[in-house]
Amino acid sequence: MGGDSGGHDVVAAALAVACAAVVVLTVALVRTRRRWRAAVGERGWLLERERESAAEAAIAAERDRIARELHDIVSHNVSLMVVQASAAREVLGTMPDEASTALRAVEDAGRGAMTDLRHLLGLLAPAPDGEDGTVSADGPGPGLAPQPGLDRLGHLVDRISFAGLPVEVRVSGEPRPLPQGIDLTAYRIVQEALTNALRHGDGGKAEVTVRYADHALRVEVLNTGPSVLTGAAPAVPGPHRAGTGRGLLGLRERVAVYGGDLDARRRLGGGYRVRARIPLDRP
Repeated sequence: MGGDSGGHDVVAAALAVACAAVVVLTVALVRTRRRWRAAVGERGWLLERERESAAEAAIAAERDRIARELHDIVSHNVSLMVVQASAAREVLGTMPDEASTALRAVEDAGRGAMTDLRHLLGLLAPAPDGEDGTVSADGPGPGLAPQPGLDRLGHLVDRISFAGLPVEVRVSGEPRPLPQGIDLTAYRIVQEALTNALRHGDGGKAEVTVRYADHALRVEVLNTGPSVLTGAAPAVPGPHRAGTGRGLLGLRERVAVYGGDLDARRRLGGGYRVRARIPLDRP
C-alpha cells in the first residue's frame, strides 16, 4: 500500500508540474502574441505614415512642376505681348502697317499662350472624351500637342527676333534625339534666357549655342549689355543679377533632376550669360 501511495504522489507531482508548465507556456504565448500584434500595429502605423509622407512629397513636387510650367508659359508670352503692344502704340499714328504687324504678333503670342495653357490643363485634367480642346493657329484640334523641344528652337528665335532682339544660333556636334524631359528642359533654358534678355536688355543682341557632346548636352545663351567695368547698370534689374528669380530657380531644379548644373551671371564685358550642362549618359 505504501508503494501505491508513493506512486500516486509521484504521478500527482508530475501532473502538477505539467499543469504549471502549461500555464507558464500559455502565459508566455499570450504575451508573445500581444507583443507581435503590437509590433505589427506599430509597423502598420509606420507604413501608413510613410505612405502619407510620400503622397505629400509627390503633391508638393507636382505643384512645383506646375508652377514652373505656368511661369515659363506666361512669362514668355506676356513679355512678347507687352513688347509688341508697346511698339504698336508708338507707331500707330505714323506707321499703321508696322503697327498692324506688331498687333498680329501680340495676337500670335496670345494664341500661343492659350495653346500651351490648354495643353498643360489637358495633361492635368483630361476631358471625358480624351480631348483637351487644344487651339492652334489653324483652329481647334483634338489631342495633346507635343511639349516643345529643341526642334522648335527656330520658331522661338524668330519670335524673339521679331520682337526686337536679334538672335544668332550655333549648333555643334551631331544633333540626335533626346529624352523628352531633357529636350523640354533645354528648350525652357533658351526660352527663359532670351525672354529675360528681351525684357531687361538694352538694345544689343543674343547668341544661343547648343552643343551635342558625347556624354552631355551643353546649352549657353549670351546677350550683350552695359559693361560692369564701366560702372553702368542695367536699366531694369532682372532676375539674372541676383539669381533669385522664379524662372532661374525653376531652371536649376529642372537641370538638377537630370544630374546637371546651371550657371547664370552677369558678364564683365556686359550683358548676361546662362550656361547649362545636362548629362546624357545618366541611367
